[in-house]
Amino acid sequence: MQPAQFRRPVRLVAERGGDGIADGRPGRQWAPDLPDRVLLLAAYRRTSLTMRQIGPLFGVSHSAAHRVIDSLGPLLALAPVRRRPVDQIAIVDGTLIPTRDHRLAAPSKNYRYSTNLQVTIDTSTRLVIAVGDPQPGNRNDTIVYRTSGIDQKLAGRPVMADGGYQGNRVR
Repeated sequence: MQPAQFRRPVRLVAERGGDGIADGRPGRQWAPDLPDRVLLLAAYRRTSLTMRQIGPLFGVSHSAAHRVIDSLGPLLALAPVRRRPVDQIAIVDGTLIPTRDHRLAAPSKNYRYSTNLQVTIDTSTRLVIAVGDPQPGNRNDTIVYRTSGIDQKLAGRPVMADGGYQGNRVR
């Protein structure tokens, strides 16, 4: 990453309030300055180093590295897009998620207990745009599509799905 490219995430974190963040208590401020903290976070996200390994690389303890990652991590996350063009095609599909919570889950064919979760992605940005409410895992996708509320979230938008969604208004 070039220095000019690195200034952008540092500026973004500063604009979102990362420059004034301490560990939430009065007293001594951060030991590393903001660019070093952003670099620590970037190095942690791009490598498979543990907190105990990455802390000494930046001259801080592993607990200080953990505080930096915990506090600055959400500030570098992408902000959700508020409005998307309705004419873009969305793809919907269901996935079974294994769970131990028997209040919502039900025995299914692939896992002992699972929930069926409908997820929709935008074809142009490849981002998740809608997620339905979890339903018991032994229900078909076509039933869960209607009962999870995702069909109302996608109203007026062209939607593609596989053959398991017959009878619903999807292509």
